[in-house]
Amino acid sequence: MMNCIAVDDEKLVLDLLVDNIRQVPFLNLVGRCRNAMEAAEILHKEQVDLIFLDIQMPGLNGLQFVQTLKFPPMVIFITAYQEHALEGFNLDAVDYLLKPVSFERFVKACNKAYELFRLHQKGGHREDQPGYFFVYVEYNQVKITISDILYIEGMKDYVRIFLAAATKPVITKMSLKALEDKLMPYRFARIHKSYIVSVDKIAAIKRDLISIGQTELPLSESYRSNLDNILPS
Repeated sequence: MMNCIAVDDEKLVLDLLVDNIRQVPFLNLVGRCRNAMEAAEILHKEQVDLIFLDIQMPGLNGLQFVQTLKFPPMVIFITAYQEHALEGFNLDAVDYLLKPVSFERFVKACNKAYELFRLHQKGGHREDQPGYFFVYVEYNQVKITISDILYIEGMKDYVRIFLAAATKPVITKMSLKALEDKLMPYRFARIHKSYIVSVDKIAAIKRDLISIGQTELPLSESYRSNLDNILPS
């Protein structure tokens, strides 16, 4: 299941877009927005895998909005203006749909995004990727070995990284979303707006709780599909 948001300043167009999204079984709509600022607020609060984004909007247009995002989700642009297509694809858009969009064409774009999403989820560890990264802690760079991570807790502008080999967490100024993107090739899952866990360190899953050692962490229903996509069936 992919979490998505719909962004368009025209109410009737937005209503139609939302209706199309709700007919696609692997899409979970977590927000509808009339402008880029509303979309930015949802991105700050929710895990979003895909944005359906209009280009011509008041204030920040869709192209400008994507360029403000350090780690943007996948984007499908939906617009009445063909001349923006090249710039849209230069921003690595999944697809570019011209209004009015037929449902068949809409579903084709959704399927393309879903295939990319599944590929990303099942990508696993690649041999050419190092098993560590560095974070800044009080002006020093501290090495974090990925296999040593138990779980990560987000705290506004900071994260706490809990390690198997350390009694205290490593605290660094970084967004949880940025760290989630860094760990995407590995077996980690966002289970809550405030937590990422190492799937291999999970001892038990009890309804809305996940146990890692003696620690229990909340499992939000909106993030449960992240685990389902990684855990063996």
